[in-house]
Amino acid sequence: MANDKIILKAEDLDGYLTRQDLLDLERLDKMFKETMKSFDPVDEAKIIEGYDKMGHAMQEICASHPNVRVYSFVTEEGAHAEASRVISKLRDERTDHQEFMYYSQRAYEMLFRMAYTDQHTDKKGFIVVRTPVTFPVQNYAVHKIPAIDHKLENSVMCVMLRGALLPSMIMSKEIQEYSSNGYITPFALFKISRNDSKNENDMEYIMDLNKSFFNLEQLDGKDLIFADPMNATGGSLVTVVKYLQSQGVHPKSIKFFNTISTLKGSIRVTRALENCTCYTLWLDPVMNEKAYIMPGLGDAGDRLNGCDTKDAPRNIIQLIADYGSNISGLYRSQLYEIEKVVLG
Repeated sequence: MANDKIILKAEDLDGYLTRQDLLDLERLDKMFKETMKSFDPVDEAKIIEGYDKMGHAMQEICASHPNVRVYSFVTEEGAHAEASRVISKLRDERTDHQEFMYYSQRAYEMLFRMAYTDQHTDKKGFIVVRTPVTFPVQNYAVHKIPAIDHKLENSVMCVMLRGALLPSMIMSKEIQEYSSNGYITPFALFKISRNDSKNENDMEYIMDLNKSFFNLEQLDGKDLIFADPMNATGGSLVTVVKYLQSQGVHPKSIKFFNTISTLKGSIRVTRALENCTCYTLWLDPVMNEKAYIMPGLGDAGDRLNGCDTKDAPRNIIQLIADYGSNISGLYRSQLYEIEKVVLG
């Protein structure tokens, strides 16, 4: 620790991968480099062929990693087209800010269903709804929902600022809606960043305790949920959880939800952290030397939140204000929990 900052270095992550992991990742790297030869000039047939081969290879590799849950690998085939369309819109450089927010919300609703409601063994609960129809008598409707309170109501939402703020609010809202008691997750906020002057092989992950807001007692023994749009190396999550463990926090479980993750990042976090499951809507094969996901979708935080000016970065209150009244109204309960933890 230096000046209330926790720093994890890339070499601290290296030991979590096995020799077989490294061989698998090397194989995918070669396949991606071969596919990139068809990017310029563009040869769509060869690009399609290359990605098809990589997809089959990643599915084969993930079969031996039960805690890496990829939407298109574990759901019914009929659902795969929806995932492809959502990811394609998020990737597209022409997708504007409002559309990006819309498709991000869809992505996290899909991830929630995959993690919590797709198991057919779940018992059913019931919601009885009073409707606006009053003639000839006041009308009511009954709707079945999965009875999953036991999966939800020990959860704490852990936010690795900044791009993770809105996805975390979406996940918390889904939990609230599926809980028969309207459970609203507590929030823990962690200010963590990468040193972007570094490359992937010497990266530093820096957690600023002075700009983080959390209650250690509220985290101990809980199901910790992290919702970060992108998981490249897994270093940020490992930094946060290892710090919490050093402070005596023993999570019951860790769930990591990503729109896009690299295979390396998914394997690394599930090997490094006990009882950790990585749920991702889409798995990308590799990173470049700067630790950016390829083919990726750019900076998800900037595309969700807009870019800060270098001289005036926004704090969390300003960021929420920029979301506008529609988001503030929809996630009012979540914002109240965030306010409580920030203001103490």
